[in-house]
Order: sequence, then structure tokens, then C-alpha cells
Amino acid sequence: MRTLVIGTLGLALLALVGLTAAWADEGKEEKVPLDKLPKAVTDAVKAKFEGAELVSASKEKEDGKELYEVAIKHKGHNIDVTLTPEGKVVSVEKTIDAKDLPKSVSEALDAKYAKATIKKVEEVTENEKTNYEVLLVTAEKKTLEVVLPDREGRQGREEGQEGRLGRAGPPGVARLDSVCRGITMGRR
Repeated sequence: MRTLVIGTLGLALLALVGLTAAWADEGKEEKVPLDKLPKAVTDAVKAKFEGAELVSASKEKEDGKELYEVAIKHKGHNIDVTLTPEGKVVSVEKTIDAKDLPKSVSEALDAKYAKATIKKVEEVTENEKTNYEVLLVTAEKKTLEVVLPDREGRQGREEGQEGRLGRAGPPGVARLDSVCRGITMGRR
């Protein structure tokens, strides 16, 4: 009986160590030389962004799936393209100028953060939906990342370092209900 209990505990400990190792690999980025990228990944990036300069690449696991992130320069923009090993584009994050934001997004930011300084703007496209991630510093010197809705007009959110920012969501996250309600964005 004692041998059975010790054996069972040993197996449970081994399983726990294995799970811990698997969790440790999840989300961990590993640099990949550009010449070592799968051909399907390189071909997909070159096809979608003709004439782009491939800058760097990394590999990580997300939700148990292997993904490649390729940083490129294309038509004056820094772009991160996330792909499966088979070359399917999962998401595209493009750094843009604040002046290039859609009018409705700019108006929403101005209404909520009139005296804020915008530090960085990214146009993020995933599953054919576009959101705008804006890193800004408020007049109170709080650094926030504001995510504004895609063209379907879904609610945005803001994340900051100051704890609870609004009436809904976990600490550090607040809904921009009043600012984002009804915003719809068309293609530029």
C-alpha cells in the first residue's frame, strides 16, 4: 500500500513538473534568424507586403500553437506580422501616425483625453477586424494604452498603471462606454 501511495505521488510530481515546463514555454519568445524561417512564412509575408524589408523574426507558443512574428519595414511603416508555420496570417500590427487615425477615433480620443500626449499608435488587424491601440500620457502624467473599437463599433478599453480607472472591469482596465458608443469605422 505504501509503495502504491509513493508511486502515485511520484507520478503526480512528474506530471506537475511537465506541466510547469509546458507553461514556462507558453508565450516565451525565441529569436529566429530570417534565413531559418519556414518558407511558407517568408513567402506569405512577401506576398502580402510586396517589396517589404524583413527586419527580424521570433517564434513563440500561444494557446499551445506555434506562431512566428516577423518585423518588417513597408512603405515607411514598421509592421509586425504574426503567422502560423504554414504561412497563414493571424494578425498585423502597423505603427501609424496619430494624424492617420480615422476621424471617429481621433474625436473619441480628443473627447476623453483632450490634454494627453500621444506616444505611439498601432493599427491592429486580427480576424479581419481592426482596432487602434494608442499609447498616451495624460495631463496627470498617467501612461495609458487605449484600445479603440474596430469598424463594427465595439467597445474599447483602456489599461494603465494606476489601478482602477473606471467603473467596470478588473483593476487597471476600464470601459470607454461613453466615448466609444456608436463609433463605427470605415475603411480608409
